[in-house]
Amino acid sequence: MIKEEEGIIIEISKDNIAKVKVGRHNECKNCGACPGDNSVVIEAKNPIGAKIGQRIAFEMKDTNMLMAAFVVYILPLVLVVAGVIVGQVIAKKFGYSVRGFQIGGGIITFVLSIINIKHFEKYAHNNDKMQPVITKSLS
Repeated sequence: MIKEEEGIIIEISKDNIAKVKVGRHNECKNCGACPGDNSVVIEAKNPIGAKIGQRIAFEMKDTNMLMAAFVVYILPLVLVVAGVIVGQVIAKKFGYSVRGFQIGGGIITFVLSIINIKHFEKYAHNNDKMQPVITKSLS
């Protein structure tokens, strides 16, 4: 499903990527993950050649938002729990302190999840299918 949002272009780069100031939508109201109260800035492809200051409409796929939310919020929790369990199994197998290995396993998998988030961010930024696209000018 494709969602259409509105925003105002605040900057355009040389490769025709626009920074768009977007008011928060209903899904964001209770999240609080983004800084600020009323708006966020996103990068969107600008195939229509919109200019700075124009009010525009852009489209983004809901699946992209779901995938990003999973990678940022759910996957780290799953990995930390898995790390704690693996640490416990290893400690019991070799006769070491279970708590220390649980903590170590949790920390290692948490760090790996942060690295995964950074890689996902680069992937999403460079993948044309994941970037929002400006579809029309509203002003």
